Amino acid sequence: MAELVSHNISVSQRSQGDMPTVSEIVPTLRSVAVHSLARMYRPEERLFAFRLRRNGENEVLEGVSRRYTAVALIGLAGEDQHIAAEVLANHRREDVCGRLLADLEESHDLGEVALTIWAARILQHPGAHKAVEMLRRTDPACGAYPTVELSWALTALVTGGSKTTDIALAEQIADRLMESFREESGVFAHGPARRGLAAFGSHVSCFADFVYPIQALSYYCQAAGDTRAAEIACRCAERMCQLQGPQGQWWWHFDNRTGRVVECYPVYSVHQDAMAPMALFALAEARGRDHSAAIEKGLRWLFNPPERAGILVDAKRDVIWRKVARREPRKLVRGLQAAASRLHPAIRIPAVDILFPPVSIDYETRPYEMGWILYAWPSNGEK
Repeated sequence: MAELVSHNISVSQRSQGDMPTVSEIVPTLRSVAVHSLARMYRPEERLFAFRLRRNGENEVLEGVSRRYTAVALIGLAGEDQHIAAEVLANHRREDVCGRLLADLEESHDLGEVALTIWAARILQHPGAHKAVEMLRRTDPACGAYPTVELSWALTALVTGGSKTTDIALAEQIADRLMESFREESGVFAHGPARRGLAAFGSHVSCFADFVYPIQALSYYCQAAGDTRAAEIACRCAERMCQLQGPQGQWWWHFDNRTGRVVECYPVYSVHQDAMAPMALFALAEARGRDHSAAIEKGLRWLFNPPERAGILVDAKRDVIWRKVARREPRKLVRGLQAAASRLHPAIRIPAVDILFPPVSIDYETRPYEMGWILYAWPSNGEK
């Protein structure tokens, strides 16, 4: 594996007690990511599985995912071709990307189209124009799409090595994305306004609604020189870091009216090891903002989560388990907290940590986490 070159951000290299240093953590994450991706690739499909799930002492692969395949390719684009070939069972990255491009004719999924463009452009695939044309057909500037998918679409159009893009469309998406930012809270709305029962949870945004807009607007600022995009990305990143948990947890649900936490759990490993770092690194590149302390704190949580004994990074199995969650009936606390905070922004259900303690580990892993790890922490330190 190529030697890791650190980002131009001052991350402390000193250990605290027996905790690993960042210089030790990152190579471990990268190694697990490469080996996990190799296990989750389905060569007969030229696609990655949806997930790898623990089944007793063994693990089983389930399903396939085009979205996750695109993210894996985005991560693998920065790797040495020999590593990529090892992961992809000697298939070429461009050929796997070609499979995704061929499938786009049947897709009306903005997220899938956007991630495929991103992969195609970063790989400089000759068929990238096809994905850009499909993006135009989805009408991202006017359609009712989630914030995360709009962010992917913007990033796809303004980053990557290929010249195949649509800057006018990128500007329209950026404007729409910035309109969804709540100045009073520092949080992006989760998506367009909803009606009926769905409107009851419209005040709730998730951690991804911080990460992907920060990343997209940071890249857009670099491409277009839009200072408003940079200001919004900085404001959102500041709020995100203010809300980080005391042990480095990146919490899950937030009230986009007030910027307060609605429900803390689950805490996802991908938020800690990849999503928060890649967003904050993008902002650092665009505006020079240093959030390395928050990044380091988030990484350390993976190896010493206070919610339970043990760690989520299982190097022996070459996996990073998906999340720490409450011991509860499915999504009960999230639903109750969303309902309570809807009635009044200050109301929360008390004693949930006692009644439903966050002590459960979700023993599965998904390819997109591994792809984002490689993208956030590339072997050459460059995107």
